[in-house]
Amino acid sequence: MDIHAEEAVVKLILHGGNARKEAYAAIDAAHNYQFEEATALLQKAEVQFLEGHAWQTKLVNRRSSEDGLTPTILLVHGQDHLMTAQAELNLAKQIVRQYEKQSELEARIEKLEQQHN
Repeated sequence: MDIHAEEAVVKLILHGGNARKEAYAAIDAAHNYQFEEATALLQKAEVQFLEGHAWQTKLVNRRSSEDGLTPTILLVHGQDHLMTAQAELNLAKQIVRQYEKQSELEARIEKLEQQHN
């Protein structure tokens, strides 16, 4: 693997890790019912994932070109890292939505309890 391919793999790992970090921070914000912050963090996570995906596309295009790209453990690790980030980002979005629904339901219950007293 040449220096350009190594750089691309490092970018997969970097942006995948950044996406995961922002996704987990979004879950933490949602847990505290800070939904604007959670939404902003999910958007940052999405941007990081897309950056990683752009590097992945470069690698795929290179793989299909004439000079090719021999798969290595580092390449497989980078691909795995980015795809794990995608799965975790999708899960984080679902968790944030669940916290939003929970918050709405808690507000409705509180309102009903106040009306009943």
